Amino acid sequence: MNQPQTPRILIVGGGFGGLNAARALRRANAEITLLDRQNHHLFQPLLYQVATAALSPGDIAAPLRKVLERQRNCTVHLAEVASIDLHARRAITTTGATYDYDYLVLAAGSQTAYFGHDDWPARAPGLKTIDDALDIRRRYLLAFERAETESDPQARRRALTFAIVGAGPTGVEMAGAMAELARQTMRRSFRRLDTRDARIILIDGNHRVLETFPPDLSARAARDLERLGVELRLGRHVTAVEADAITIGAGPDAARIETTNIIWAAGVQGVPLAATLGVPLDRAGRVIVNPDLSIPNHAEAFVIGDLALAKDASTGKQTPGVAQAAMQAGRHAGRIIANEIASSPPPPRGGGQADAQRQPGGGASPHPVSPSQPPLRASVPSSLRPFFHYKDKGELATIGRARAVANLNRLHLGGYPAWLLWALVHITYLIGYRSKLLTLLNWAWLYLFYDRGVRLITGRDTNP
Repeated sequence: MNQPQTPRILIVGGGFGGLNAARALRRANAEITLLDRQNHHLFQPLLYQVATAALSPGDIAAPLRKVLERQRNCTVHLAEVASIDLHARRAITTTGATYDYDYLVLAAGSQTAYFGHDDWPARAPGLKTIDDALDIRRRYLLAFERAETESDPQARRRALTFAIVGAGPTGVEMAGAMAELARQTMRRSFRRLDTRDARIILIDGNHRVLETFPPDLSARAARDLERLGVELRLGRHVTAVEADAITIGAGPDAARIETTNIIWAAGVQGVPLAATLGVPLDRAGRVIVNPDLSIPNHAEAFVIGDLALAKDASTGKQTPGVAQAAMQAGRHAGRIIANEIASSPPPPRGGGQADAQRQPGGGASPHPVSPSQPPLRASVPSSLRPFFHYKDKGELATIGRARAVANLNRLHLGGYPAWLLWALVHITYLIGYRSKLLTLLNWAWLYLFYDRGVRLITGRDTNP
C-alpha cells in the first residue's frame, strides 16, 4: 500500500537567514534538516565586542540544537556541505554523507574577501567567526605585553600600531572599541607602558567612513573617531601587506605603515559552495536569484542572505548584506515553502521500491529516497509566487561609549540617543534571555567603570 511521503526540506546554514527560515516552517508538515559546520548560531553584529574584550563568546552565540529543540519537525546536524547537485536535489558533505531534499534553503553566508591576494589572510585576519574574534583579541592584547618589555622605541611603536582595513560598520566599530580599550581601560594596568601611545589607523579606499550612511552621519562618525584618537586614512587602497608593514596607495603617493597588527574588514564574497551549483554568479561569488529568491530553473531551491544577489521587486535596488535582510529573506522563503506544502497533498511513495539510497561510506542517506522515485512535487513556478520585498528599517553603527549614528531613513540620530537605540535593537535580537541579561549587565559595567573584563590571552601563542 502506498504511503504518503513527507516533504523533505534541507536548510544549509544556521545564521540569521537559515534560522528564520526554519522558524517560519515550524508548523509545516515536513521533515526539516538544518546543517551547519558550527554547532551554534552566532550574533555576528556583536562579534567585534568579543574581539575587543567587552563580551564573552557565549554572550553572543547559542547552540543550534538548543535554539530549535522545541521545534519537533526540525533536526540539526553538524556537517559542512561541500557541493550541491541541483538536478538530483542532493547535498554532499565533506565526509561524503548525502542529504536528499524536496526543497532547499541555502543560507551558507559569506567569507572575507582579499581580492585575489591569497597571502594576505595569514597577516591580516578577518572577522567572521568566534575563532577569528579570539585570534584578534589575542593579537591585540599580546601587542601591549610585547611593547612593555621592548627596549627598542621603534619596535615598541610598531607593536602598538594597529591598522584596520575597511571603514564600514565593522571597521568603524572595531576602531572605536580598540581606541577606548587602549586609552581608558588598560592605561592603569601597565607600569612601564603608556597604553595611550597606541595608534589605531582606519584605512579605506572610499573618501568617507560608513559610505552607505548619509553624508552627515558619516561626517559625525569620522569626528567621533578622531576624538577617540583614531587616525583616518581614506581614499587610499591597500597595495601590499607584509609581516611587519602595510602599504597604502601606489607610486609617489604610497605610504608604508610599520605594524605587526593588521585587521581586515574590507569586504566579503560568497563561500565556495556557490560555485558547485553550476548557475551564474556575480563578481563577488553570489548567486543571482529570481524575485522570489529561488534559483533560476530550480524553483525548489532558494538562496538567501549574504550568498544571494537579490533585488527588491518594487524598487529594483540590491538587497544589502545585513542581518535584517537575511532574516526577512529567511521568513519569506520559509513561508513560500510552508504555503506550498499546505496547499497541495503529497504524492504517495512508490510501493515495492528500495527504501534507502547508500552513501559512499556504506550508510543510509539521512534523507533516504529510491533512485527511481520521481520528485516529490512539481514546484510552483517562481513567477506565480510572492516576490521578496525588503523593508529597510535603517542602519546603526556605534563608535564608542555614548557615541553612535542611526540612519532611520528620514530621521538621523547621533550621540547618546543613537547609542541607546543601537543597544536596544541589539539586545532585542539576541537569542536567549540569558544572553540578553548578561550582555546588558556587561554593557552597564563597561559604561560605568570603563572596564572590559574579558581581557584574556588564549591560544597556543601566549608568550610575548
